[in-house]
Amino acid sequence: MSTVSTRLPEGRYGRSADERADHKLKIAAVVLGAALLALVGYFAYHYVGQSKISAQVVSFQTSDDAVRIHLEVHKDADARGYCTLRSQAADGDEVGRADFHFDQHATQIDQILTLRTTSRGTTGELLGCHSD
Repeated sequence: MSTVSTRLPEGRYGRSADERADHKLKIAAVVLGAALLALVGYFAYHYVGQSKISAQVVSFQTSDDAVRIHLEVHKDADARGYCTLRSQAADGDEVGRADFHFDQHATQIDQILTLRTTSRGTTGELLGCHSD
């Protein structure tokens, strides 16, 4: 006695429902992946490409009631804006924060700023810069 096969002959009746579903899932995954990549590229371009102001703290010196911060700002010549600086104590408490505005037409601003503090600060940090 021979066994009867329940499988259809290969290639005779086209793809099975499982194969068609797998193919649709692959297409959907490729389309969603491309959309996600385009979205990430869009946000990256606007974050990096449209940034008119960048800055860095070159050095800082602390005292009992102030922190002197050497700030270097690079910007477009027509950009105006501000940078937010802060200082923290040794225990992590914020002891000073201030915005420093600039509207010079230079593309590079090198300035030493004094940030007043409520107690001795141990850091001089740049939190960020924004254009007006």
